[in-house]
Amino acid sequence: MTRLTADIWVSAYLTRLRLQDIPAFVVAKGDLTAGTVIVKLNTLDGQARAFHRAFDLMSGERTWAVLADGAEADVDASLARQRSFDPDLWVIEVEDRAGRHLLDQPGLE
Repeated sequence: MTRLTADIWVSAYLTRLRLQDIPAFVVAKGDLTAGTVIVKLNTLDGQARAFHRAFDLMSGERTWAVLADGAEADVDASLARQRSFDPDLWVIEVEDRAGRHLLDQPGLE
């Protein structure tokens, strides 16, 4: 299966969010072709959750899994550690009080 480059995936994801009136922005821009993407969901109440792509060994499919969850400052610290050893990492921040991130929709896996 052909995979999209990171910059094209990020652009498409941001467009989907914009169409649903969900604010999002690029916090850290990684490698345009092969950078890993982490999505931080900020619920604007001091809490946040970070998602990364994971490979499900049982199904053979790629899924979005929680990388960090809790106080926003703690999630930010976790993302800073990730960026310290992976400078190609993209970080997208989604701000939604209802917790919408759209990562569970078809085509974003």
